[in-house]
Amino acid sequence: MRSNEPENAPPQGENASNSKHGFEAETCQGERPQDGFARLVAIMDRLRGPDGCPWDHKQTYESLRRYLLEECYEVVDAIDRGNLDDLREELGDLLLQIVFLSRLGQEQGRFDVQDVAHGISEKLVRRHPHVFGSTVAETADEVARNWDQIKREERGKDGDPGSRLDGIPAALPSMARARALGDRAAQVGFDWGDPAPVLEKIAEELDELREAVKSGTKEELRDEFGDLLFSMIMLGRKAEIDPEAALERTNRKFRRRFNWIERELERQGIPIDEADLDTMEQLWQRAKQSDGSGES
Repeated sequence: MRSNEPENAPPQGENASNSKHGFEAETCQGERPQDGFARLVAIMDRLRGPDGCPWDHKQTYESLRRYLLEECYEVVDAIDRGNLDDLREELGDLLLQIVFLSRLGQEQGRFDVQDVAHGISEKLVRRHPHVFGSTVAETADEVARNWDQIKREERGKDGDPGSRLDGIPAALPSMARARALGDRAAQVGFDWGDPAPVLEKIAEELDELREAVKSGTKEELRDEFGDLLFSMIMLGRKAEIDPEAALERTNRKFRRRFNWIERELERQGIPIDEADLDTMEQLWQRAKQSDGSGES
């Protein structure tokens, strides 16, 4: 876990020494607080207060953006590694960002952390009428359709229902955004029935990419490459494969096998910079055979 603050920043949280200012820790070390969330909010209030931390005083919505993204990815990394101890810690770091941003909103008189919690609570109740109301939804698919319908009704309150593709964040990573676009289009039937025709589309896009490689401009090559990626992601949708997770699995596999090549070359006394491609290709095939991960 990486802290939000630079190495020379004053410590935050329960390890900070604030007793000289009359701000004692609420619990002894190792003792679980009765209300950890309220304590976190109180600590943030103190850090942003008049006699708080200079580093925390300098932060803005924009400066916290990078830390928010980092903490999100660290949560995902802990999930991917199956490490629940790390996951608990990283969720705390992510929660800190939410509390911090809410504190900035409070200082501007716009919203505070209670408003944030109230807003999501109201949304959950409103979008689960099968639980908190009289709507019937017996399957996950029915729940998802109801959820999307309620979202559309919320967006259309001003008289403009907008596009079915509205609401997909532009800041999403491109693969996640492509999948979201495909999911939205599928809700109105603009979708393939099964994976087979998607494979035909991929073959078509691959042929067009080959033509662009041979005779196209850089812009044409980029466009055809993007079309092929988009079609691959649509195949992932139909096969219920997360493209980001699938690519990360391949990244780990590549790194593991390349590391095997490095170790083998070192064992043979061959500097990797002097190994030719044929030698490394042979070692790659051996690395695949020796890889006990079960991944092809």
